[in-house]
Order: sequence, then structure tokens, then C-alpha cells
Amino acid sequence: MRVQETVKKETLHIAVCSVTMTVLMWIAFFLLHIFLPKKISFDYRVILAGVLGCVIAVMNFFLMGVTVQGVLSVENQEEAYRRMRLSYRNRTLLQLLWIILAVVAPCFQAVAGIVPLLFPGGILRIRGILEWK
Repeated sequence: MRVQETVKKETLHIAVCSVTMTVLMWIAFFLLHIFLPKKISFDYRVILAGVLGCVIAVMNFFLMGVTVQGVLSVENQEEAYRRMRLSYRNRTLLQLLWIILAVVAPCFQAVAGIVPLLFPGGILRIRGILEWK
């Protein structure tokens, strides 16, 4: 199956905005570290967790777009619903596994790994509000 231009375009938009918000998150961590150095750390763990969290978030959005694209060609509504439900379950499982890894593995800062998962949904909501007329 060929990925449609709309899916590519929207995924690129989400990726650019998610990377931008991840960088802003790093800046926030850095500023918090300056003011609260004993409570908030800013080291490689924050950067690594932010990068991987952002990758998981964008990948989740892309997989959702590909699933919707594929489901549009299915004529049987029950089959389309089953595919969407399976995709949702698998994408949620992927995020859950990442959250567990971000919390358990000492090489990641948990909050910095989890927060980027919220960026695509926030971006879409803000975009919807700005485009609302």
C-alpha cells in the first residue's frame, strides 16, 4: 500500500511541531534545573527520553494515519471497525511499553519521556481551535 500525500503531509506537520515542543520541554527542564538543581536534573537522560518519546508519538500518529487510509478502502463496516480497533490497541500498547521503559530504565528521565506522547493530541486540538470559524 502506498502512503497517501495527506498522511505524509500531516505526519510531517505533527513531527515538526512535536520536535519544536520537545525542544521547548528541554528548555523548561534546563530552566527548572537552574532554579531547582537538587530537585530537577538536566542531563543526557532528559535528552534521550525526549527524543525517543517524540519518535514514539510521531510514529503513533503515522500508524494511525496509515490505518485510516487502509480502512477507507474496506467496504465491510465490521471489518473496518475491527481493523481500527486492532490498530488502536496495538498503538496504545506501544505507548504503554514505552512509558514502562521510560519509568523503569535508569537511562531515561520518566517525565521527559512521557510528556512528548501528549504533543500530537495537543497540537491537533490547538490547530482545531485556531481553524474554527
